[in-house]
Amino acid sequence: MKLGFALGYSGAEMRLPVEQVQLAARLGYDSVWTAEAYGSDAITPLAYLAAVTSRIRLGTSIIQVAARTPAATAMSMQTLDALAGGGRAIAGLGVSGPQIVEGWYGQPWGKPYWKLRDYISIMRKIFEREEPVSHEGREISLPYTGPGSLGLGKPLKSILHPNPGLPIWLGSGGEANVKLAGELCNGLLPMGFVPSRMSEYRALLEEGIARAGNGKSFADFEVHPSVTVNVTDDVRGALRDMKPRGALYVGGMGHRSMNFHNDQMVKRGYGEAAARIQELYLAGRKAEALEEVPDDFCDEGALVGPPDRIRERFKAWADCGITGMTVSTRTPEALELMAELAETRATA
Repeated sequence: MKLGFALGYSGAEMRLPVEQVQLAARLGYDSVWTAEAYGSDAITPLAYLAAVTSRIRLGTSIIQVAARTPAATAMSMQTLDALAGGGRAIAGLGVSGPQIVEGWYGQPWGKPYWKLRDYISIMRKIFEREEPVSHEGREISLPYTGPGSLGLGKPLKSILHPNPGLPIWLGSGGEANVKLAGELCNGLLPMGFVPSRMSEYRALLEEGIARAGNGKSFADFEVHPSVTVNVTDDVRGALRDMKPRGALYVGGMGHRSMNFHNDQMVKRGYGEAAARIQELYLAGRKAEALEEVPDDFCDEGALVGPPDRIRERFKAWADCGITGMTVSTRTPEALELMAELAETRATA
């Protein structure tokens, strides 16, 4: 069981918990993960952390593909990997939602599945550096020959010689994109994950892996959900602390007609709650919306409570078939407890 440490994206001020990242590295954590929304970016913090760590893998969870061309993302990630000593960077990709894609990045929503397929394929070609990169895709093509083109584009090969196997992971919960992850990627950052859903995710991933047709197997693939960890005697209080974020994502992180977090709540069996949360949140009744987030919904996707409760509930995560989990916490106590549990699992 590999452990990751989730940093997320910044608030109003940019601060990195460097000492906690270094503690996680000393405790044997495998990876540290950053994110981006519409403030801090996901890649720059990892470059900083590369300089103050020596082993821990550096992953993005996730890079929003609308923010950069595939070549720009490949350049940034292979530069990060080279500066970090090689073999440490993980390019975690995702599509965000149309409100951010069109409202913040000024890019068309288009066809996300086909955009991801083209994006990943181009990044692969850049990393592998077998020949000058050309790609004829449904959403993205290189060289560009569309409106405004001079027709002078030339296939190019990266000057920097990167790690040809630099891993690409996909953050997703939709069926088509989970299959795509199995086919084209090295790992999945699953949305809306709880241990009981592993069989659903595995079936989709194996269908995609079979589609790859290159000898790839599920044993080569990483599945790495995120879990909130809070060591406390106040279980009810810990669950309540999770509700504002739950209400924000389920109710307001997306349009009424397209909210992937709301969709995941529905898939987990909380359809009525998801509809009510969205209705209240979009009406500006945020305090009421968080009251509609069920305790069980929070508890299923987290490890909260006294150490003994967390130890007991960790078993379901450790036994469900995931290869790792990303710990979301800000306390050394939680980092240390999860390291202990992972070590006990490894030596059992």
